[in-house]
Amino acid sequence: MIHELGHFITAKKLGILVEEFGFGLPPRIWGKKIGETTYSINWLPIGGFVKLYGEDAEEPRTKDQELSTKDKKSSEFSVLSSQLEKRAFYSRPVWQRIVVLVAGVAMNFILGIVIISYLFTQGVMVPTDRVHIEKIVSGSPAEVAGLKEKDVILKLRTKNQELKTIDTEIKKSEDLIDTTKEHLGQQIILVVEREGKELELTLTPRKDYPADEGPMGVTISTYEEKKYSLAQAPILGTKEALILSWELVKGIGTTIWKLISFQPVSKDVAGPIGIAQITGEAVKFGQNAVLELLGLLSLNLAIVNILPFPALDGGRLLFVLIEGATGRRLKATWERYVHQIGMAILLALILLVTINDLIRIIGK
Repeated sequence: MIHELGHFITAKKLGILVEEFGFGLPPRIWGKKIGETTYSINWLPIGGFVKLYGEDAEEPRTKDQELSTKDKKSSEFSVLSSQLEKRAFYSRPVWQRIVVLVAGVAMNFILGIVIISYLFTQGVMVPTDRVHIEKIVSGSPAEVAGLKEKDVILKLRTKNQELKTIDTEIKKSEDLIDTTKEHLGQQIILVVEREGKELELTLTPRKDYPADEGPMGVTISTYEEKKYSLAQAPILGTKEALILSWELVKGIGTTIWKLISFQPVSKDVAGPIGIAQITGEAVKFGQNAVLELLGLLSLNLAIVNILPFPALDGGRLLFVLIEGATGRRLKATWERYVHQIGMAILLALILLVTINDLIRIIGK
């Protein structure tokens, strides 16, 4: 909806006649005309559209098709026809058409930035040089020693063969894991920070331990939650959106190459059903998880839509750019056929991905 709203708003602002704003793809379930635009809900919930007057036709039809021959020769009809032609998408300057076509992608990108920026204000996990305890296994050496969740491990104190005390600073998870494994079955001292105070706790890492528990019986992490101010969040949100977009570009590029070269596509590629399933999983983790997914999908839609493929905004943009560079518009009939073929291919791909979604779900 936010994508199509971009096309809708810019077209309206530039005076282009918007014939229909539709949610989903036809056939139509419901529609209501408000002013000069019909707002509709359609049966296929796999997208939406904004129908612009004169978008696909070289000679846009007048709104009054039932005028008699005599009426058509009247000056009133001539004025009406002239006014409509001026408001047709195809008759607008190249720059205006580019603005309308790019507006949807821009809205998706802006939405992604807004959502990510908001999440930065709510608190995000960021890497630090502090190792803290997230979970302690019941009955483990860590519990016996008195370690608690959220304790920050500052140092690991051991003795060498000459009984000299050695302090190893713990800045990352590997520091703790590697040093601990060197002293299995030996008594060590952990210097921890708890509520602003330093404590020394003695424990003996196990030589024999369950694979999912470790010698101490703790789960550790270097990531801590950090909240950013309203001034910082938009800058960080934009930066993160650009990083995510680049990762998406690489992922989409890999998928397209595999399709072209007839290689198996990753099972992670999902269509409408897969997205609905993933959304259901995100709901279990709360509002912020759903928003994070929404931001990611919005960025993904922006990138996919700007691809120079027929029927997508990028495909239409390519035709407009060619016209701007050459000064000549390609035959509207050819362009229309190219976009229709592109749409057929896209719908076929959606069908194939949906089948892949169903196979993955049934196979679980």
